[in-house]
Amino acid sequence: EAQLVESGGGLVQPGGSLRLSCVASGFSFGTTAMTWGRQAPGRISIEWVSWIYSDGRQTDYADAGKGRFTTSRDNAKNTLYLQLDNLRTGDTGPYYCFRGFNVFGTRGQGTQVPVSS
Repeated sequence: EAQLVESGGGLVQPGGSLRLSCVASGFSFGTTAMTWGRQAPGRISIEWVSWIYSDGRQTDYADAGKGRFTTSRDNAKNTLYLQLDNLRTGDTGPYYCFRGFNVFGTRGQGTQVPVSS
């Protein structure tokens, strides 16, 4: 059974940085593209943040995160990362990782990223 465990969130001031992690198990992580998504406060839907190819050579980002967010992975550790820089209050919310190129299917409990002064 596929499992995803996100961590690394926490209260941060605007302009600050965080590094999120997602540890995967129960599937072939090294051959699976991965995606980060987040949920804005008060909203039910999850918005796409970024994805990364299985080999880590290609990435893409939603406009909101371009130039500020960086996704990477360590296939030897079955771990996906999301570096969040220059955070804004609008980045607040739980962040989740997903298998594949979309924000559907199995996800973990998420990690909270409250951005506030």
